[in-house]
Amino acid sequence: MPIVISQLGYILVQFADNVMVGQYGGNDPLPLAAVSFGVTTSLLFFLAGQGLTLGLTPLIGELYAQGNKLHAASYLKHAIGLFSALGIFFVFIQLAFEPMLYHMGQPVEVVDAAIPYYRMMAYSLFPVLLFSAFKNFLDGVGNTFAPMVMMMFCNVLNIALNWIFIYGKWGAPQMGVEGAALATLVSRICMPLLGIGYFVFNHKYRSYTSLFSSIKLKRTDITSLLRMGFPISAQMSLESLAFIITGIMMGWFTTAAIGANQIAMTMANTSFMIVLALGTAVTIRVSHFYGSRDATNMSITAKATIHLVLIWNLSAALIFTVFRNELPLLFTSNAEVVALGSDLLIMVALFQLFDALQCAGVGIMRGMQDVKMISWISLLAYIVLNIPIGYLCGFTLGMGPTGMYIGYIFGLGTAAVLYIIRIRHKTSSLRHQWMDK
Repeated sequence: MPIVISQLGYILVQFADNVMVGQYGGNDPLPLAAVSFGVTTSLLFFLAGQGLTLGLTPLIGELYAQGNKLHAASYLKHAIGLFSALGIFFVFIQLAFEPMLYHMGQPVEVVDAAIPYYRMMAYSLFPVLLFSAFKNFLDGVGNTFAPMVMMMFCNVLNIALNWIFIYGKWGAPQMGVEGAALATLVSRICMPLLGIGYFVFNHKYRSYTSLFSSIKLKRTDITSLLRMGFPISAQMSLESLAFIITGIMMGWFTTAAIGANQIAMTMANTSFMIVLALGTAVTIRVSHFYGSRDATNMSITAKATIHLVLIWNLSAALIFTVFRNELPLLFTSNAEVVALGSDLLIMVALFQLFDALQCAGVGIMRGMQDVKMISWISLLAYIVLNIPIGYLCGFTLGMGPTGMYIGYIFGLGTAAVLYIIRIRHKTSSLRHQWMDK
């Protein structure tokens, strides 16, 4: 539940960004389209960086179950240094990519309006990745409450600053789209400060940092973090690339299509955050059973997670279908955007179940440290199938923006099936391996 609340807080900020900017623009779809393009083009860098940090959780989870405190402290120390360096690297990479935004077939006025947002998102990568060292460590030892409190505080701060900077309240200039980005940057800078403070003032976790002075730099620990992180980053990047490229291709239709896609994706992400939280939770639980070599409870946890995500996404699909005409009105009054957003929400409802299964599958495989295969499955599902099928339906067959979403059904469906097959095989293999020992 703390992870669910944390993820809901994250999506609440994205939701607030879109609603506030959309209402700021009124009948003008440009501000919402600018945020959509800024978010879309920043997402790949954000997820690639975050993916590299997520390998820490299963590594810590295994050591926590085995009671190996010194090695866990070593991973934390190396993670702080490594993730900080990665944060700086990704800031420069995203900023260097900025000129390419004008070569993606988007309306020039949309790109111009999105650039300030894009830059702020780049600057926020360093504090986000540094915070990930503390958050993913705490997740690994099963403390999901503290990260929830930190993230909720920063999320509330973000929304409050949105109100101030977007609309120009309390003497601040009216900044519109750029104000939403500045609010996000300030709130993200606060995240690692809270993480550092928690480890400094909490006796239980200060006992880990107090071991730092006796821990020397180990290439093997850095290698382990990267070995776990790279496949996770690849999986997240490839999956997000399908959504990013689809979002970019929406700009090849109309500005209204960009805004409608942003509405549909915001609603899909709102539902997905619950599934993502359950995926994170199953990674933690499975990593603990993996560390204690308990195949029975590992299997039970995996099945329970699959049942939970299916129940949740069935409910979400029903809501999107029933309220498809009302939900877009939360974001904009533009009739064209509302009508197209309503159509896209039907397609979102259709791919919800596959999205639930693939997310749960990734979480289970991360907990079992079976991460190499997820990147290959993602390559097939999202690059070989999702993007080409979406383009075929949307442009070649003339189905328009709704046709683009058919690619998601094929991509997510393929990933879900292959992940489940792999999990069954891996669980059986581990069961026999541990029984032999």
